Amino acid sequence: MKEAVGGCCCGGGTAQPEVGATEQEEEELARGPSAETMPGLKVFYATTKGTSKGYAEELEEAVSDRGIPVSVAKLQDYDPEKLQDETDICVFIVPTYEGGTPPQEAAWFHKWLDEARNDFRIDSRLLSSVRYAVFGLGDSVYQDNYNVIGSQIDMWMAELAAVRVHDFTCGDENTAKSLHAGQRQDFLAWVEEFLPVVGEVRENPGKFVAVAAPNKVWETDSEDDDDGENGDGADGGGGSGAELVDLEDMGKVVKKMAVSKKQRKREEAGGPKREMVTPELRKELGKQGYKIIGSHSGVKLCRWTKSMLRGRGGCYKHTFYGIESHQCMETTPSLACANKCVFCWRHHSNPVGTSWRWKMDDPLLIIDGAMQNHYDMIKQFKGVPGVIPARFKEANQIKHCALSLVGEPIMYPEINKFLEILHSRRISSFLVTNAQFPESMRSLTPVCQLYVSIDASTKESLRKIDRPLFKDFWPRFIDSLKELKEKGQRTVYRLTIVKAWNDDEVQNYAKLLELGQPDFIEVKGVTFCGDSKASTLTMNNVPWHEEVINFVNELVSLAPGYRICSEHEHSNSLLIAHERFLIGGRWHTWIDYDRFHELVGEGEPFTAMDYYAPTPDWAIHGAPERGFDPIEVRHHRKKPAKNVHGC
Repeated sequence: MKEAVGGCCCGGGTAQPEVGATEQEEEELARGPSAETMPGLKVFYATTKGTSKGYAEELEEAVSDRGIPVSVAKLQDYDPEKLQDETDICVFIVPTYEGGTPPQEAAWFHKWLDEARNDFRIDSRLLSSVRYAVFGLGDSVYQDNYNVIGSQIDMWMAELAAVRVHDFTCGDENTAKSLHAGQRQDFLAWVEEFLPVVGEVRENPGKFVAVAAPNKVWETDSEDDDDGENGDGADGGGGSGAELVDLEDMGKVVKKMAVSKKQRKREEAGGPKREMVTPELRKELGKQGYKIIGSHSGVKLCRWTKSMLRGRGGCYKHTFYGIESHQCMETTPSLACANKCVFCWRHHSNPVGTSWRWKMDDPLLIIDGAMQNHYDMIKQFKGVPGVIPARFKEANQIKHCALSLVGEPIMYPEINKFLEILHSRRISSFLVTNAQFPESMRSLTPVCQLYVSIDASTKESLRKIDRPLFKDFWPRFIDSLKELKEKGQRTVYRLTIVKAWNDDEVQNYAKLLELGQPDFIEVKGVTFCGDSKASTLTMNNVPWHEEVINFVNELVSLAPGYRICSEHEHSNSLLIAHERFLIGGRWHTWIDYDRFHELVGEGEPFTAMDYYAPTPDWAIHGAPERGFDPIEVRHHRKKPAKNVHGC
């Protein structure tokens, strides 16, 4: 038998009971698995020519002859969300097409695995209860692209802690190079090796268990990141600035710095400006699911867009304001930011700077590129299991744009023109700023809803949490809040609660309300992004939902004119609204989007009270739904099971 790799073979022999196991559990382990609890086999194939299907059926017959339960399924018809619940051994027979691409039948499964392994919100042990093997079909004539899809599925399963029970094996169409003189012979040789493995897994499943997978941490090369207290790392990828450099690498670092200084001199002399997104950064952001547009913009498909396509619920903005999550595009015209927040979702892989120093793309190019990339990502959901056809059709019409992906969108010099193009296409705008550019807020054109992130309520805590680059960050912060008060459209304070960092500053937060007098206050518990050298946050800094509710209750008690209105338990978030939106005893926090576009088109001054809409009962705080739209179907992700070794 080949050695099981990628998961954990914690040694052979009899499985040891988990620490703290009961006597009954120890007896069950000693007896071994019963026929009812023995895993069977599930064979998944993806094919257009029929080869993979034929091999899958041959394997089914060989396994059935041994009296082992087995089933065969097309990968295209399988919902990968169910993979974590599989108790049978899973076999994947997948070809690689010319150019290193998956067949259409495997495209969604391949993409789902890739996103899951790169998404910090997904448990890195998601597939720890899954045992699997992969047989790939390809042609070595294609050299670097030979069997790349099968290899990727094999590696990505292991990255999510699935247990590989047999080495990844290739079938080669190139008879001259095939180990067994042909793809079919390769397959038959693999079956002969694999069948004894199936028997061993069934007889001794405790031997094939997963170890803890490493935390997902993304690191990027930083060209020129000055991370001093008031530094301006305008060229860098946003690293922590506290990493050690091996002496052997110092020459490379000095060379990079010299190149950057030469570039600055050329720019100061009137030469062409550099691009914000370096090749290294483009590659890194691509791994995280970003589609880079031009030289400084990005778009990414939000997980709530995918969720609502499947009828599994929308984001908090659906609950609070009535957006349709499957018709919302999340993008930014500036990947750069003037802060290095400790809870940054991108682990500081985006550039930083205090002013625009880069080449600038036209806003029309950015919007067209963002929409096209968004639609291309939506198209990949055609035929995906669980996607509602009507919603898939609706998703091909963007109605909302969340300018909150990453970076500081208000930093983009053409932000007003950008917004005007969005509104001319009847796309609503939700723009988030980090309160460091008050002059840009002053000149900002009407926005459907304007947010200011209020991550701390005192100068010292803001310095620790947001880690701003500006020397005068606190006056800028205060001036930004004052500017918010002057805006006519809907305004929001967005508070991120970081336990043991800012959850004891309720009174100071209440004082800040008077400066900006926002229409709404969103309070959300911080999301843990995984371990990172750029941040010291851990899961202990994430507040429970009830703790967020307690914080909100205390804040409202100190804020005359404000009340708790809505909640989205799934996002650990609550909405506080000003009493002026409580009309006739009913809350009106939702938005009349058609009316907003009419008002923009009229070109006359208007306010938030000109385009409100009633909030449905299920979205109100205290309702049994807790912010989950009752027309949706709640999907609960199964937690990875502990193995018998306790590892």
